[in-house]
Amino acid sequence: MEEGTIRLEELPVAVRTRVLTLVADVLPDVAQLPAPLRKVAGFAPARRARLGAAAITAGLDDAGLRDRIAHQVSVRRQDELRALRDGTMHDALEAAALDWLVRPQGWTRRLDDSVSVVAEQAAHQAQVVAAARDERWQQRAEQAEAELREVRASYKQQVEGYKSEVAQLRRKLGEARAKGRDVDQEAVRAAREAEEARAAAEVALAAREKEVRRLRAEVERLEAEAQEGRRGTRSEREHATARTRVLLDTILEATAGLRRELALPPTTSTPGERVEESLAATPAAVGARAVPEVGPALLEQYLALPRARLVVDGYNVSMSTWSSSSLEAQRTRLLGAMAPLVARTGAETTVVFDGADAETRPPTAAPRGVKVLFSPQGVIADQVIGELVEAEPRGRVVLVVSDDREVQARAQRAGARAVPSAALVGLLRG
Repeated sequence: MEEGTIRLEELPVAVRTRVLTLVADVLPDVAQLPAPLRKVAGFAPARRARLGAAAITAGLDDAGLRDRIAHQVSVRRQDELRALRDGTMHDALEAAALDWLVRPQGWTRRLDDSVSVVAEQAAHQAQVVAAARDERWQQRAEQAEAELREVRASYKQQVEGYKSEVAQLRRKLGEARAKGRDVDQEAVRAAREAEEARAAAEVALAAREKEVRRLRAEVERLEAEAQEGRRGTRSEREHATARTRVLLDTILEATAGLRRELALPPTTSTPGERVEESLAATPAAVGARAVPEVGPALLEQYLALPRARLVVDGYNVSMSTWSSSSLEAQRTRLLGAMAPLVARTGAETTVVFDGADAETRPPTAAPRGVKVLFSPQGVIADQVIGELVEAEPRGRVVLVVSDDREVQARAQRAGARAVPSAALVGLLRG
């Protein structure tokens, strides 16, 4: 598998979103999650990627956690990964997300190609959106022009009606004047009526002309708005094209830079692992820290804390509980009783047995999640326990189970909590 320095934040938004969706889907099945991700794993499936995006992004910086997540994704996405390896996957977005997360052979080269395809698709989508926006503006402009034509026709019809009414009034006025020539009184009356009618017609005509001027101003305003809308549409289209081009150039330059900047794989070992490997033994898991006054209930609370470390003085605990049994029987009973506790709390646990006087190491079946160490020949278990505790950083929850006062004192000087054997035995029996 190839390793690189491509971080999640450096991927395009679409690829980053798909990676978060894949991780959120398998998060409840991943073992040994940090506290923030355990909380996210309890969310409803549809909310994990949205509400837990920051916690998932931070968690993926841990190579060990990312490998465990990638394993779960590989189990669920076997068909997609097979198509990815065979080169038959056509979904560039899915291919980029799986390559970055699972990192099969040749993933960096495929990731570059997939990111380029995703960028092209994003640019195409931006063009489609810009075209749709242009079409909406065009439709609005056409609609405004149609409404403008309807308003013009309506007011033109009204003006024609007013002109017809004025012509009719003038015709009546002429008829009244003709009749007035025969009878003076009737003529005067008719003239007065005609004058009033004329005055009323002129007032009405003035009002209509004023309304026509207002409507013409409204028409000119609508025409100006339509013209401005057309100019805005062209400007937005040009702006969207420029933004898309800049985004595409940025993605391509970032991809080229990432291709040149590959670093060494991250370290995945723990602080105590070097000491444990140098002393020989069997694989192990997780642990915690305590004080002499710690009882069974408080001990379990400590073990449930994040990244707890538990170191047990094996024979010191077993001989205080099963002193009448052989050493082999004591080891078997102690390790068998600790298996459920470690599985329940998830604490990183190491049990150290004294092997200073033995030339060989007896075969021991360590439960899952428990490391078993025998001190080297000539070195007592107390010394090994002290080295393990001193290798841990101060501030981590480290618990040392032993009734030996020297072991307790050295553990407390190193920043760990000393736990009496009775507290652990009580917790195992409970």
